[in-house]
Amino acid sequence: MIAPPAIGRKSKTPSKFKQDTRSLKRKRNADDLESLEKSVQDLGLKVEIKDFKDLPLSQPTASGLEASHFKTLTDIQSKAVPLALKGRDILGAAKTGSGKTLAFLVPVLENLYRKKWTEFDGLGALIISPTRELAIQIFEVLRKIGRHHTFSAGLIIGGRSLQEEQERLGRMNILVCTPGRMLQHMDQTAAFEVDNVQMLVMDEADRIMDMGFQTAVDAIVEHLPKKRQTMLFSATQTKRVSDLARLSLRDPEYVSVHEASTSATPSTLQQFYIITPLADKLDTLFGFIRANVKSKIIVFLSSGKQVRFVYESFRHLQPGIPLMHLHGRQKQTARLDITSKFSSSKNSCIFATDVVARGLDFPAVDWVIQIDCPEDADTYIHRVGRTARYERAGKAVLFLDPSEEEGMLKRLEHKKVPIQKTKAREKKQQSIKAQLQNMCFQDPELKYLGQKAFVSYTRSVFVQKDKDIYNINNYDLEGYASSMGLPGAPKIKFRKGEDAKKAKNVPRGMISSDDESDGGEAKTKKQEVRTKYDRMFERRNQDVLSGHYSKLIANDDAGETNDPHGDADEDNDFLTVKRVVPMDETDSESDEAESGPAGKLIEGVGRDPIVIDSKRKEKMLKSKKQLLKLKENGTKLVFDDEGVPHQMYELEDEEVFNRRGPAEKQRARFVEDATDKVREADVDDKELAKAKKRERREKRKAREAAEQAGVDDEEVPDLVEDDDHQDPMDLLASLPLDDEEEARPPKRAKKWFEDDSDDERKAANKKKSRVIETVDEPETLEDLEALAAGLLK
Repeated sequence: MIAPPAIGRKSKTPSKFKQDTRSLKRKRNADDLESLEKSVQDLGLKVEIKDFKDLPLSQPTASGLEASHFKTLTDIQSKAVPLALKGRDILGAAKTGSGKTLAFLVPVLENLYRKKWTEFDGLGALIISPTRELAIQIFEVLRKIGRHHTFSAGLIIGGRSLQEEQERLGRMNILVCTPGRMLQHMDQTAAFEVDNVQMLVMDEADRIMDMGFQTAVDAIVEHLPKKRQTMLFSATQTKRVSDLARLSLRDPEYVSVHEASTSATPSTLQQFYIITPLADKLDTLFGFIRANVKSKIIVFLSSGKQVRFVYESFRHLQPGIPLMHLHGRQKQTARLDITSKFSSSKNSCIFATDVVARGLDFPAVDWVIQIDCPEDADTYIHRVGRTARYERAGKAVLFLDPSEEEGMLKRLEHKKVPIQKTKAREKKQQSIKAQLQNMCFQDPELKYLGQKAFVSYTRSVFVQKDKDIYNINNYDLEGYASSMGLPGAPKIKFRKGEDAKKAKNVPRGMISSDDESDGGEAKTKKQEVRTKYDRMFERRNQDVLSGHYSKLIANDDAGETNDPHGDADEDNDFLTVKRVVPMDETDSESDEAESGPAGKLIEGVGRDPIVIDSKRKEKMLKSKKQLLKLKENGTKLVFDDEGVPHQMYELEDEEVFNRRGPAEKQRARFVEDATDKVREADVDDKELAKAKKRERREKRKAREAAEQAGVDDEEVPDLVEDDDHQDPMDLLASLPLDDEEEARPPKRAKKWFEDDSDDERKAANKKKSRVIETVDEPETLEDLEALAAGLLK
């Protein structure tokens, strides 16, 4: 027998048990959060902390660091993290590879966790990076150490779908982005709000300023709330970073680990430089790669066009190591694929621009080769920072032209960069000039890449601000073009110098006369310099790119070209010097006597006669658009029977005009003459109208008399024999009527664009016209009724 339940007792239901469990969990979390907040406040800033477990961190962050194998703090982390946990603004500077990423990611997670941040609170932290690759790397580290948190994080960079990012942007708590893309979302995404941002982080702040993002960063900072925590990190501190910190940070803490060491680069990094002329750089680089096929190498060049040319050339030469290339012109998917492949490879060589120089962490890089001299010492420090990271060993080599040695070494010495001179082994060197020349001839596209790389390199040297290091006149550009396999150096429009200007200003006639006056020495010298490759590249039937390339090669020392508008380069070079035509009559006569017959003169087009002395000008006169530039405004040309142009209204000579008397008398005389002419023409017109009226009246009387006499219209003679004055009613009267079927002409075949409706409409119109035109003029009431009945049919 089952006993009844006791009075007053109730069994706990499952729902009640769950509620109690939730309340206990919330209370426990609140207690943990309160104790964590107290621990952060009691954290001593003067105490040196070496391990992450000694920091007052939440359990999700501690678990994420342990799972990612982060245990020991670096110097910059031990100094920056405690300050950031307390909510201080930080201006941090540390060597490359010193762990700056964790120095700001750990405080970002902890500060949002202590503020109980949820997805309904919107965006809480914004992290800005100068390049896409660095932003991706920061995001991956954030995913690793924040795997146990409930925050939502997003990556906002260019090269992806803007619409997909807009749909997810409103739900993000932490964003890692590039400046341009972030500003685009602030301007275009309606649901994106940044009014509640708590933290702003800028990694590689100096690079953000140098890359031209200063305007974008200023606009982003203006959108953010004034009350926030801001952290700026960089390997080097510049004036722009200081200005940005002064505007964006409130009582910042300057954290730096440079002063404690004697060098701005890691102590485990071995740094060398080689004095290599510009014409021998590619040979030295190829020999170096062949001698280190078991290593992991990064080669830095100054432009993306150089990266493409060197990569394509060395790929054909097959140095025995996997080759890759990375530059800013590539699509985002390709850049991600190349970055991941190089990171996972054990031995490979990647040719890259400075897009790789900042912040990227490639594991186990053995060598960093700088074939092109960096723009300053800070860029050098960031480049070599791709190796010897996290106290590992690494090596770096800088290629210097003899003209760059003194200036660059002074800059590095000022930055406390220990670098020593070395030489390449003679046995390991190998010349590849002949092979590159052969490849450029066989592959016109490679030749095209070569000349674009040459122009890009010379432009990068020309625009450098530090002229003590970079002086374009000190470089052997002809030798550099030859080392790339090019038959001649492409023209450089921005190159300065009196010799270049003088050569460009000399006309072609004077150039030919100077050659003849020298007894043919110049021609003989030019023929001696010509090689078989020069004759090969003059062929016009290689490829569509060969014609473009031939325009970029100087035909002689004066820079003569077949293009009348100058270089056809798509990059629109600047500081062009146009060819000046001499105006001295004696020089022009002597040139004409020496160079050939004089050009044809054409008068009447403009104020001055046009001299046709070239096919280009002759072709220009065939174009109406080009001809308008030579004509005077407000004029119109007419051509006579011989094809000579004349102005429709030509001005009379003033002296001839004054001989005929004062202007007022001539005007009165002109008005009188014009009035007489109009009066005479009026009389003639009236006489003609009266004659035509008289003829029509006589003809009508003759027709009426014939009808009364019963004579057919055909027997009535025409009163007017002239065809011009023939009455059109005679022709209409002779046409057959509808009942005269046998007199109709045969029906023509319809054309492809006609149908039966057209025939019916034409027949109806024709019938109406016959009825109207063949009826005589009504004179009585019966005639009017008959006419009306015919029209109503």
